[in-house]
Amino acid sequence: MEFKKRGQNHWRHLLTAPFIYLCLVPIALCDIIVEIYHHVSFPVYGIPLVDRDKYVRIDRQKLSYLNWMEKFNCMYCGYANGVFGYFVEIAGQTEKYWCGVKHSNSSGFIEPRHHATFPSFGDQDAFEKAYSPEMEPSSDAHDVISHS
Repeated sequence: MEFKKRGQNHWRHLLTAPFIYLCLVPIALCDIIVEIYHHVSFPVYGIPLVDRDKYVRIDRQKLSYLNWMEKFNCMYCGYANGVFGYFVEIAGQTEKYWCGVKHSNSSGFIEPRHHATFPSFGDQDAFEKAYSPEMEPSSDAHDVISHS
């Protein structure tokens, strides 16, 4: 909680609070839409479902040494950051299924973790080897993906 180290800036916090908390509405709406997509499409594609509980954790409000506002903020952050991590995993699994090719090399681009197994940009031989019809797709749609 870096804000505690920076002194009393309550007026600044009050000015920015509406911008922070207004984000909850689109985050929750996206959460609903992504969850529907995830549970409808992944079984159709044969992609294992992502374990939401591995990403979304709301528990810091149980800490007795936090005041009510800190507890509320921690609940919000646990939800928002958790669902964003969950979205990234679902999007990554979707990208593996539909577009598993690395981007071209460019300075400053941070390659996502799930690109590690993708064929390199422009490497047609690696692409054809990786995605030839003889390759067996994963078939158990009831598995759950979890990353520790």
